[in-house]
Amino acid sequence: MVVIRLARGGAKKRPFFNIVATDSRNRRDGRFIERVGYYNPVASGAEQGLSVNVERLAYWQQQGAQLSPTVARLVKQSAKAAA
Repeated sequence: MVVIRLARGGAKKRPFFNIVATDSRNRRDGRFIERVGYYNPVASGAEQGLSVNVERLAYWQQQGAQLSPTVARLVKQSAKAAA
């Protein structure tokens, strides 16, 4: 099953997450199909903390991909900020 979840990157104590579409059997930071966006929880100032490609996210959901709970929360937060 395809799942849309976070893949951690960045340095120690400086997390950075890619929002990726991947097979649910793959490792958290392992192979993925497509990068759909990113989330930077330590963004400050003019840096953008959250970016989601809504078109690609909708495409993957139409193909049957499930959102992880955290990604679902972030997408909802992104939609609220865009409105």
